[in-house]
Amino acid sequence: MERSDGDHGPVDGDAAADDRRLVAGWQGRYYEDFAVGDVYKHPYGRTVTETDNVWLTNLTMNVNPMHFNAAYASATEFGERLVDGLYIIALAVGMSVADVSANATANLGYDRVRHHAPVFHGDTIFAESEVLEKRESDSRAHVGIVTTELRAYNQDDELVLSLERTPMVLKREAAEPSAARPTGWPDGVGTQPEDVAGEVVGRRRREDRS
Repeated sequence: MERSDGDHGPVDGDAAADDRRLVAGWQGRYYEDFAVGDVYKHPYGRTVTETDNVWLTNLTMNVNPMHFNAAYASATEFGERLVDGLYIIALAVGMSVADVSANATANLGYDRVRHHAPVFHGDTIFAESEVLEKRESDSRAHVGIVTTELRAYNQDDELVLSLERTPMVLKREAAEPSAARPTGWPDGVGTQPEDVAGEVVGRRRREDRS
């Protein structure tokens, strides 16, 4: 059976298989990957909507009318509703997970939380993390403890939130990341090394493992 391979013309099934290989994607940082002073600017950014604010306020039973009562909020110094501060914390922490705690086994604490400026519907939030400290765990040999400062800004480069958080992060040798089994995947699901003829980038082929 043949298929078209763009501008390269028809390619038979065997030739196509020979070109296929498993390549490891982003697997998150492990304890060894962190260095004090490193700053990670987390991708994308997120525009905060009215729905975000209303849902979080209702879910947490926050009865402060600043978050859901437009008539009330319009008479305050801000002139409109404010976004629930807990939503901004959750959003900024969530943005940081891919870079900081995708391989964490636990979050040990959140400290020095400060709301520096209000957030309004339509503001776009960006976040970055700076590594403040790292150390070996005293009780668990397979993890280390990393403390970062998480900072969130709006679209005008105004700092709106800062906090320190301390996850317990797996060491690479304990996690054994692979192209065939990235974070969150069970073993044996999807394309496997034996399904491709090419190399496996990010881990030795199964048949080469001792």
